[in-house]
Amino acid sequence: MAVRMIPELVSRPHVFCPGCGHGIINRLIAEVIEEFGYQKKMVLTLGVGCSCNMNDNWSCDVLQTAHGRAAASATGVKVAKPELLSISYQGDGDAYVIGLAETLNAAYRNTPITVFIVNNNNFAMTGGQMSWTTMPGQVTATSPQGRDPKKTGFPIKVPEIIAGFEGVAYVARGSVHSVKEIHRLKKYIRNAIEAQINGEGYSMVEILAPCPTNWKLDVKKSIQWMEEEVVPYFKLGELRERSPR
Repeated sequence: MAVRMIPELVSRPHVFCPGCGHGIINRLIAEVIEEFGYQKKMVLTLGVGCSCNMNDNWSCDVLQTAHGRAAASATGVKVAKPELLSISYQGDGDAYVIGLAETLNAAYRNTPITVFIVNNNNFAMTGGQMSWTTMPGQVTATSPQGRDPKKTGFPIKVPEIIAGFEGVAYVARGSVHSVKEIHRLKKYIRNAIEAQINGEGYSMVEILAPCPTNWKLDVKKSIQWMEEEVVPYFKLGELRERSPR
């Protein structure tokens, strides 16, 4: 693992693909952190994937971890420095396939970290291979005839699993496919981060995002496909609300 320290705010264009949802998500998370005043009191743990592109754009200590191990590494940060805000940022392939055990164990232990998982239905960074969130019939680099649920199962819904664990503070699923949902997503992000700041326990937000490059669609058609296929399957909203304090 490599630790990268970025001592000041960095202002430069991101390097995510055109139409990708990561840029919007980065902006929302950064805004909430600034609103809470935690820019210099946090560690951002990155999984392997498109999230690696965040290394040069964040003004905080960044921990680049091994593939799938971000939740475990974020747990270590919180144990060593409980006063810090410990955030894990991963893709669906990293968190739900390579690192499913780490993702579930952190939630099952109710580790007081905040996990953001970007679900774009494929392994985006490594060439668009099928992920466990790939939709039925979806064509990927490793499912050229379309995903067949009879052979590979149906898309996994990890937030629903975690929402059923006793004690977890907050679980939600948002999306960036419309302005309305982007506004709702910021609310979910705020709740997830505030839950950690207040010592309420584990919090998680899954975020549905387009991947025009690997979906082989333009941005307009990507958003349309999300609305027609992805969002009806991966229901949006708060799956585990915070308890009144």
